[in-house]
Amino acid sequence: MRRVFVTGAGHGIGRAIVEAFVAAGDRVAFCDIDAVRGEEVATETGARFFLLDVCDKEALESAMQSLLAAWGDLDVVVNNVGVGGFEPITRTTVEHFEEVLNTNLRSAFITARQLAIHREKQGTTNPYGRIVNLCSTRYLQSEPNSEAYAASKGGIWSMTHALAVSLAPYHITVNCIAPGWISVNEEEVLRPEDHAFHLSGRVGRAEDIARTCLFLCDEKNDFINGQCITVDGGVTKKMIYPEE
Repeated sequence: MRRVFVTGAGHGIGRAIVEAFVAAGDRVAFCDIDAVRGEEVATETGARFFLLDVCDKEALESAMQSLLAAWGDLDVVVNNVGVGGFEPITRTTVEHFEEVLNTNLRSAFITARQLAIHREKQGTTNPYGRIVNLCSTRYLQSEPNSEAYAASKGGIWSMTHALAVSLAPYHITVNCIAPGWISVNEEEVLRPEDHAFHLSGRVGRAEDIARTCLFLCDEKNDFINGQCITVDGGVTKKMIYPEE
Protein backbone atom coordinates (compact mmCIF):
# COMPACT_ATOMS: atom_id res chain seq x y z
CA MET A 1 0.00 0.00 0.00
CA ARG A 2 1.58 3.23 -1.17
CA ARG A 3 1.36 6.44 0.84
CA VAL A 4 0.25 9.22 -1.49
CA PHE A 5 -0.14 12.99 -1.21
CA VAL A 6 -1.81 15.06 -3.94
CA THR A 7 -2.07 18.85 -4.05
CA GLY A 8 -5.12 20.66 -5.39
CA ALA A 9 -7.41 17.65 -5.58
CA GLY A 10 -10.86 19.02 -4.84
CA HIS A 11 -11.85 19.00 -8.50
CA GLY A 12 -10.89 17.98 -12.01
CA ILE A 13 -7.57 16.28 -12.65
CA GLY A 14 -6.57 16.27 -9.00
CA ARG A 15 -9.76 14.56 -7.95
CA ALA A 16 -9.33 11.94 -10.68
CA ILE A 17 -5.80 11.26 -9.44
CA VAL A 18 -7.01 10.77 -5.87
CA GLU A 19 -9.75 8.43 -7.07
CA ALA A 20 -7.26 6.43 -9.15
CA PHE A 21 -4.83 5.87 -6.28
CA VAL A 22 -7.65 5.01 -3.87
CA ALA A 23 -9.00 2.50 -6.39
CA ALA A 24 -5.51 1.00 -6.58
CA GLY A 25 -5.68 0.32 -2.85
CA ASP A 26 -3.34 3.09 -1.72
CA ARG A 27 -3.49 5.31 1.34
CA VAL A 28 -4.18 8.80 0.03
CA ALA A 29 -4.21 12.33 1.40
CA PHE A 30 -4.75 15.56 -0.47
CA CYS A 31 -5.08 19.29 0.02
CA ASP A 32 -7.26 21.95 -1.52
CA ILE A 33 -8.33 25.53 -0.86
CA ASP A 34 -12.03 24.70 -1.43
CA ALA A 35 -13.56 23.32 1.77
CA VAL A 36 -16.82 22.14 0.19
CA ARG A 37 -15.25 20.26 -2.70
CA GLY A 38 -12.47 18.93 -0.53
CA GLU A 39 -14.84 17.47 2.02
CA GLU A 40 -16.90 15.97 -0.78
CA VAL A 41 -13.88 14.17 -2.24
CA ALA A 42 -12.80 13.01 1.21
CA THR A 43 -16.27 11.62 1.98
CA GLU A 44 -16.59 9.84 -1.36
CA THR A 45 -13.08 8.37 -1.49
CA GLY A 46 -11.99 8.01 2.13
CA ALA A 47 -8.86 10.06 1.44
CA ARG A 48 -7.59 12.41 4.14
CA PHE A 49 -8.24 16.08 3.41
CA PHE A 50 -6.17 19.11 4.41
CA LEU A 51 -7.85 22.48 3.91
CA LEU A 52 -5.08 24.89 2.97
CA ASP A 53 -3.71 27.34 0.44
CA VAL A 54 -0.49 25.99 -1.08
CA CYS A 55 0.85 29.55 -1.17
CA ASP A 56 0.97 29.31 2.63
CA LYS A 57 4.37 27.69 3.10
CA GLU A 58 3.84 26.89 6.76
CA ALA A 59 0.43 25.28 6.19
CA LEU A 60 1.69 23.11 3.32
CA GLU A 61 4.80 22.03 5.22
CA SER A 62 2.70 21.30 8.32
CA ALA A 63 0.36 19.04 6.34
CA MET A 64 3.27 17.05 4.92
CA GLN A 65 4.98 16.80 8.30
CA SER A 66 1.72 15.54 9.80
CA LEU A 67 1.51 12.81 7.18
CA LEU A 68 5.17 11.86 7.56
CA ALA A 69 4.71 11.56 11.30
CA ALA A 70 1.52 9.50 10.98
CA TRP A 71 2.56 7.28 8.06
CA GLY A 72 6.32 7.11 8.56
CA ASP A 73 7.07 8.20 4.99
CA LEU A 74 5.50 9.25 1.70
CA ASP A 75 5.96 7.11 -1.37
CA VAL A 76 4.23 9.34 -3.92
CA VAL A 77 3.78 13.10 -4.15
CA VAL A 78 1.71 14.49 -7.01
CA ASN A 79 2.04 18.24 -7.45
CA ASN A 80 -1.20 18.84 -9.29
CA VAL A 81 -2.36 22.21 -7.98
CA GLY A 82 -2.49 24.98 -10.55
CA VAL A 83 -4.22 28.22 -11.48
CA GLY A 84 -4.45 29.86 -14.89
CA GLY A 85 -4.87 33.52 -14.24
CA PHE A 86 -4.54 34.76 -17.83
CA GLU A 87 -4.40 38.55 -17.85
CA PRO A 88 -3.21 41.10 -20.44
CA ILE A 89 0.38 42.01 -19.66
CA THR A 90 -0.47 45.70 -19.80
CA ARG A 91 -3.14 45.34 -17.12
CA THR A 92 -1.82 42.59 -14.88
CA THR A 93 0.40 43.18 -11.85
CA VAL A 94 3.69 41.83 -10.59
CA GLU A 95 1.78 40.58 -7.55
CA HIS A 96 -0.51 38.52 -9.77
CA PHE A 97 2.51 37.06 -11.56
CA GLU A 98 4.00 36.10 -8.20
CA GLU A 99 0.73 34.52 -7.04
CA VAL A 100 0.56 32.25 -10.08
CA LEU A 101 4.19 31.19 -9.67
CA ASN A 102 3.73 30.63 -5.94
CA THR A 103 0.71 28.42 -6.55
CA ASN A 104 1.95 26.43 -9.53
CA LEU A 105 5.73 26.27 -9.07
CA ARG A 106 6.80 27.24 -5.56
CA SER A 107 4.38 24.76 -3.97
CA ALA A 108 5.97 21.91 -5.94
CA PHE A 109 9.39 22.91 -4.65
CA ILE A 110 8.07 22.99 -1.08
CA THR A 111 6.66 19.45 -1.22
CA ALA A 112 9.75 18.03 -2.94
CA ARG A 113 12.01 19.71 -0.41
CA GLN A 114 10.02 18.35 2.52
CA LEU A 115 10.17 14.81 1.16
CA ALA A 116 13.91 15.12 0.50
CA ILE A 117 14.58 16.38 4.04
CA HIS A 118 12.62 13.48 5.47
CA ARG A 119 14.38 10.90 3.31
CA GLU A 120 17.77 12.34 4.22
CA LYS A 121 16.99 11.96 7.93
CA GLN A 122 15.52 8.51 7.39
CA GLY A 123 18.40 7.24 5.29
CA THR A 124 17.97 5.08 2.21
CA THR A 125 15.67 2.52 3.81
CA ASN A 126 12.78 3.12 1.40
CA PRO A 127 13.74 1.88 -2.07
CA TYR A 128 10.69 3.43 -3.73
CA GLY A 129 9.67 7.03 -4.32
CA ARG A 130 7.83 8.99 -6.98
CA ILE A 131 7.18 12.68 -7.57
CA VAL A 132 4.89 13.59 -10.45
CA ASN A 133 4.52 17.26 -11.34
CA LEU A 134 1.68 18.57 -13.49
CA CYS A 135 3.10 20.66 -16.30
CA SER A 136 1.22 21.81 -19.42
CA THR A 137 1.73 21.89 -23.16
CA ARG A 138 1.92 25.64 -22.62
CA TYR A 139 5.47 25.21 -21.40
CA LEU A 140 6.39 25.11 -25.11
CA GLN A 141 3.58 27.00 -26.85
CA SER A 142 1.48 29.98 -25.84
CA GLU A 143 -1.55 32.16 -26.35
CA PRO A 144 -1.58 35.89 -25.64
CA ASN A 145 -1.75 37.03 -22.01
CA SER A 146 -0.42 33.80 -20.52
CA GLU A 147 3.00 34.93 -19.28
CA ALA A 148 2.56 33.94 -15.63
CA TYR A 149 1.07 30.55 -16.41
CA ALA A 150 3.65 29.76 -19.11
CA ALA A 151 6.49 30.79 -16.81
CA SER A 152 5.19 28.59 -14.02
CA LYS A 153 4.82 25.56 -16.26
CA GLY A 154 8.18 26.10 -17.91
CA GLY A 155 9.61 26.21 -14.41
CA ILE A 156 7.86 22.95 -13.53
CA TRP A 157 9.54 21.19 -16.46
CA SER A 158 12.98 22.58 -15.66
CA MET A 159 12.63 21.88 -11.94
CA THR A 160 11.48 18.34 -12.70
CA HIS A 161 14.74 17.27 -14.32
CA ALA A 162 16.75 19.14 -11.68
CA LEU A 163 14.90 17.30 -8.91
CA ALA A 164 15.38 13.98 -10.69
CA VAL A 165 19.13 14.45 -10.38
CA SER A 166 19.05 15.74 -6.80
CA LEU A 167 16.65 13.10 -5.44
CA ALA A 168 18.20 10.05 -7.12
CA PRO A 169 20.15 9.13 -3.93
CA TYR A 170 16.80 8.79 -2.13
CA HIS A 171 15.37 6.40 -4.76
CA ILE A 172 12.86 9.01 -5.88
CA THR A 173 12.11 9.40 -9.58
CA VAL A 174 10.74 12.75 -10.68
CA ASN A 175 8.71 13.20 -13.86
CA CYS A 176 6.07 15.56 -15.14
CA ILE A 177 2.95 15.28 -17.24
CA ALA A 178 1.99 17.96 -19.76
CA PRO A 179 -1.75 17.76 -20.41
CA GLY A 180 -3.34 19.36 -23.43
CA TRP A 181 -7.04 20.18 -23.57
CA ILE A 182 -8.60 18.29 -20.66
CA SER A 183 -12.30 18.91 -20.12
CA VAL A 184 -13.06 19.01 -16.41
CA ASN A 185 -16.12 21.26 -16.41
CA GLU A 186 -19.38 19.35 -16.67
CA GLU A 187 -21.04 22.45 -18.10
CA GLU A 188 -18.52 22.77 -20.93
CA VAL A 189 -20.17 22.24 -24.30
CA LEU A 190 -17.84 20.38 -26.63
CA ARG A 191 -18.47 20.65 -30.36
CA PRO A 192 -17.69 17.91 -32.92
CA GLU A 193 -14.90 20.10 -34.30
CA ASP A 194 -13.34 20.30 -30.81
CA HIS A 195 -13.00 16.53 -30.75
CA ALA A 196 -11.94 16.35 -34.40
CA PHE A 197 -9.12 18.83 -33.74
CA HIS A 198 -7.31 16.07 -31.83
CA LEU A 199 -5.51 13.24 -33.61
CA SER A 200 -7.11 10.91 -31.08
CA GLY A 201 -10.57 12.10 -32.12
CA ARG A 202 -11.65 13.51 -28.79
CA VAL A 203 -10.97 16.10 -26.12
CA GLY A 204 -9.09 14.77 -23.10
CA ARG A 205 -10.59 13.68 -19.81
CA ALA A 206 -9.19 13.92 -16.28
CA GLU A 207 -8.92 10.13 -16.18
CA ASP A 208 -6.37 10.27 -19.02
CA ILE A 209 -4.00 12.16 -16.76
CA ALA A 210 -4.75 10.00 -13.74
CA ARG A 211 -3.86 6.84 -15.69
CA THR A 212 -0.60 8.41 -16.84
CA CYS A 213 0.17 9.26 -13.24
CA LEU A 214 -0.40 5.65 -12.18
CA PHE A 215 1.86 4.50 -15.02
CA LEU A 216 4.71 6.74 -13.87
CA CYS A 217 4.24 5.55 -10.30
CA ASP A 218 4.37 1.87 -11.18
CA GLU A 219 7.20 0.33 -9.19
CA LYS A 220 8.60 -1.29 -12.33
CA ASN A 221 8.83 2.01 -14.19
CA ASP A 222 11.85 3.37 -12.34
CA PHE A 223 13.80 3.76 -15.59
CA ILE A 224 11.56 6.69 -16.59
CA ASN A 225 13.16 9.59 -14.78
CA GLY A 226 13.46 13.33 -15.35
CA GLN A 227 11.00 13.22 -18.24
CA CYS A 228 7.95 15.15 -19.39
CA ILE A 229 5.16 13.06 -20.90
CA THR A 230 2.77 14.98 -23.14
CA VAL A 231 -0.84 13.79 -22.99
CA ASP A 232 -2.70 15.93 -25.51
CA GLY A 233 -4.34 13.67 -28.07
CA GLY A 234 -1.55 14.46 -30.51
CA VAL A 235 -2.35 18.16 -30.93
CA THR A 236 1.20 19.44 -30.43
CA LYS A 237 2.37 17.19 -33.28
CA LYS A 238 0.07 18.81 -35.83
CA MET A 239 1.44 21.31 -38.33
CA ILE A 240 -1.20 24.04 -38.43
CA TYR A 241 -1.30 26.72 -41.13
CA PRO A 242 -3.77 29.61 -41.59
CA GLU A 243 -6.72 28.77 -43.77
CA GLU A 244 -6.60 30.31 -47.24
